[in-house]
Amino acid sequence: MFYGNGSKSKKSFMLFSVVMIFALVLSACGKGSSNDNEKISIADRYELDENTPAWKLDKKEEMTTLTWYVNADWWNTDYGNDVVTKKIKEDLNIDIKFLTGDDTKLNTFFAGDDMPDIITVLDAKTALVQKANSWAMPLNDLAEQYDPYFFKVAAEDTLNWFKLEDGKTYGYSNYSNTKEDYESGEIPAKTAFIIRKDVYEALGQPSMGTPEEFQNVLAQIKTEFPALLPFGFNSIGTGTSSLGDVFQDFIGVPLTDENGQFYDRNLDSDYITWLATLNKAYQKGLISDDSFADDGTSFEEKVKSGKYATMLLDGTPQQGGNLQIFNSANPGKEYIAIDGPQSTVGNSPTLNQSGVTGWMVNFITNSNPEPAKSIQLFTYLLSEEGQMLMNYGIEGETYTKTADGKVEFTPDVKEMQLNNADQFKKEYRFGEFMFFGHDKHKSLSEDSAPESVKQLREWGKGKLVPHFVIENLTPDQGTPEARSLSAINTQWNTTLVSLIRSKTDAAFNNTLQQYETFLKDNNWESVVKVYNEKMLVNKEKLGL
Repeated sequence: MFYGNGSKSKKSFMLFSVVMIFALVLSACGKGSSNDNEKISIADRYELDENTPAWKLDKKEEMTTLTWYVNADWWNTDYGNDVVTKKIKEDLNIDIKFLTGDDTKLNTFFAGDDMPDIITVLDAKTALVQKANSWAMPLNDLAEQYDPYFFKVAAEDTLNWFKLEDGKTYGYSNYSNTKEDYESGEIPAKTAFIIRKDVYEALGQPSMGTPEEFQNVLAQIKTEFPALLPFGFNSIGTGTSSLGDVFQDFIGVPLTDENGQFYDRNLDSDYITWLATLNKAYQKGLISDDSFADDGTSFEEKVKSGKYATMLLDGTPQQGGNLQIFNSANPGKEYIAIDGPQSTVGNSPTLNQSGVTGWMVNFITNSNPEPAKSIQLFTYLLSEEGQMLMNYGIEGETYTKTADGKVEFTPDVKEMQLNNADQFKKEYRFGEFMFFGHDKHKSLSEDSAPESVKQLREWGKGKLVPHFVIENLTPDQGTPEARSLSAINTQWNTTLVSLIRSKTDAAFNNTLQQYETFLKDNNWESVVKVYNEKMLVNKEKLGL
């Protein structure tokens, strides 16, 4: 089922989409660059002050209306009705019309002349982002012209990371974690190996660290809890779910080789040992075939119902609500994090977070008629004031601070958070308006995360390791190496599933050998060369 015609068609469509976006971005180069835009005069509005945010100085009385496109259909386009966006509108005198869509809609903007004022995309590796100097304004220029306070709230490492060859930065992402953030201990782990507490205690709190222990515990679960699935993982989809790089991080597969060069983590012997262990478990009926076919919704339904006895779970914040539903309905059976599978060669976990690349990347386009207000908005959302508003609202109205600096929701807000989640989301929208969000502000309050993930976060303390050097290594789109990598990644995704589902040890070894041959036949050496070149660039950007 993983090598069928549908996969081939989907692959062709994805390739077509990539080519289209690349072509449209290149065509956009001819529509004028940021350097062609005339500087908007602010002489009658305010004087620049590097120590004061420009939004506090701007005397413009007329309401500014901006269009903001978010390349995600699921984004909540409401504005000005909840506590967060109502306050943004009031403080900055800005009205925002949100537009949403997918890559097809994004293409139409670049094909036409009616660009939104602000664009947010969710993949920093695309040609769209790499060619941003053809359609977006440089943030550092805008800050110098309209709001130098931006440099006080923007992270220097993030600005350097998104800097293009012309030395300017056009995009800024949310959840961009710098080396300082990792060292602060304020950002939580998002990966955990979890087990139902009732199962864990009934089996005598067993260790699952070695391949033998892991298989033995799954076998006991199958015998003593036949209604449960012994082991689960995130929905596979077209990727590797939590069984790929997430599992590699969990057992601490090295990020680079001993010389600091690219290391093929997929073929690491420690990782292969654990894939063989999962295969043994599959052969014994301890891993369900359904787990490979479940989509995101099916997986989440199983989480809500506690169907899995154990899970290697990535994205615990996103699953916090589903875990909470099960935990609340089943006291004493809640999921807890334990050490789970461990390296067979003594490596420690190297869990990853969103890295310095972050997630949603925000741009101010060349078509924007109010770059001054737009960079003020970016500054506001990145500032302490904006971060507190987005996470907790307004001090004295929706939250208070304790003597030791901790943040607590007021009783009525807390009551709604606990007992009326939908109304809480509609009225307050805390933690949702996250274009410039960052986890470090969530650490200020116990109220920022559901109860279901707090123990999971505690378990993850001290296990996060920056992956900066291997971020965004993908060869530039349109190159032979990019085409080779696309084929190799697709082959690896299907190979991983085939390895775990192998009927025999011989089939496992044969599948692995076929993948190694595929690498040799598909220009892998050239891809690795690009990887090493980009790793060197990454090191230079961050001074590593």
